[in-house]
Amino acid sequence: MKGIITFDDFIKVDIRIGTIIKVTNFSKAIKPAYQIQIDFGDLGIKKTSAQITKRYSKEDLLNKQVSAIINFKPKKIANFLSECLILGIQNGNDVVLLKTNGQIKNGEIVR
Repeated sequence: MKGIITFDDFIKVDIRIGTIIKVTNFSKAIKPAYQIQIDFGDLGIKKTSAQITKRYSKEDLLNKQVSAIINFKPKKIANFLSECLILGIQNGNDVVLLKTNGQIKNGEIVR
């Protein structure tokens, strides 16, 4: 378990729903990864990279809705600027993405 946080700490994290609109191989990544573009509706399109190539093909991810943290400071990974973080569950050496139970409007807040 990690350290205890307050509710005020939690509400600083901006988690939103978005739809993956583009997926490409991230050839400069140290471990196999994708470069992904996600449409967050009125909040715009954000880029990220994800090491999820074991479980998901590019075709599996296209048009899939995901939950992502969108208010991290952008992070440079190789020659790529990651602007958000897709949320998933660590399952051994694999990651399973969190998903919605039905279609949700892009940009909606996860509470």
